[in-house]
Amino acid sequence: MTETNTLNILKKAIILEQRGHAFYKKVAEQAENEEIKSFFESMAQEEVIHLKVLSAQFKAFSKGGNFEPGTFEEAQNSELPQKVLNPEIMKKIASAGFEASAISAAIAMEQRAVTIYADQADAADDPEEKKLYNWLSSWERDHLNMLMEIDQALLDQVWGDNNFWPM
Repeated sequence: MTETNTLNILKKAIILEQRGHAFYKKVAEQAENEEIKSFFESMAQEEVIHLKVLSAQFKAFSKGGNFEPGTFEEAQNSELPQKVLNPEIMKKIASAGFEASAISAAIAMEQRAVTIYADQADAADDPEEKKLYNWLSSWERDHLNMLMEIDQALLDQVWGDNNFWPM
């Protein structure tokens, strides 16, 4: 991959993470329930970790034309609160259309991130670049899977509440 292409990809990744951070932060600000607010604040904070890692790699690549080894491996994978999946919180999310809509929007955003990072990992020649994008893809996939689990639970709840299930 050319240096210009690599830097452009890193710029796009940084912007993607900035948008994710802004989105999750805004949802957290507007959430009325404290557990839901905490969940989205945690998602926003994880985007900050990604931003720091990508910014460090951008700086390293800009200066020396190489990815810096080990700058991201110290960051832990997602430790988002799993308590958001308890039935009481799920009812509050389902009844608050905003949070439920935010989950759907977040799924689309995370799917895009997984695809971008996985594609970059496949295309990368530099082993450190490949590790970076595999790491990001894995972390975003964790986010995606969790959000999809929440979305499925919301769907099941709505179906159950409205007696849509076959008898």
